[in-house]
Amino acid sequence: MFRGMRAARVRRESRGQLPHLGVVSLLRTVDVVRRFLARVVEPHGITLQQFNVLRILRGAERAGEAQGLPTLELADRMVERAPGITRLLDRLERKRLVERRRCPSDRRQVLCRIAPGGLALLERLERPMARADADCLGMLDDGRLRSLLALLEAVRAGHEDPSESGTGRSRRAPTNKGER
Repeated sequence: MFRGMRAARVRRESRGQLPHLGVVSLLRTVDVVRRFLARVVEPHGITLQQFNVLRILRGAERAGEAQGLPTLELADRMVERAPGITRLLDRLERKRLVERRRCPSDRRQVLCRIAPGGLALLERLERPMARADADCLGMLDDGRLRSLLALLEAVRAGHEDPSESGTGRSRRAPTNKGER
């Protein structure tokens, strides 16, 4: 009943309200999905951002980045931007899930690697996270899931800074002074 009322309300809204409704719906969906997935990783003492860092570092190691990734490159690869990447890595290092060291060829860079404890934790989380991913979107058949992926990609592409092509970095948001 509520879904029908909500759909009727959306139809009554003026066309100018649709972008706002879309943004609010997207943000609410992100929150629901984030909380759903967090219930899998948090009992293991990590956050979703920390899980993302561990996955990136494991992937880099498998791809031959044996020395590790520079901190800023790691931050660029994250699903969700972490302004406090150093603090996030401090916590993972205290838990012995990552290791950091200065780059021998450029002492300004800090290289990050996944530690054996991080690999073991990812192994324990592999099946529960795969199940959670499937459960999270299990109500969508393959066709609808492909459509969702295409729509989300279109939204992200519309916000990508052309000068940062391929990095996923967003254009600067307009200010309240009318900039675009």
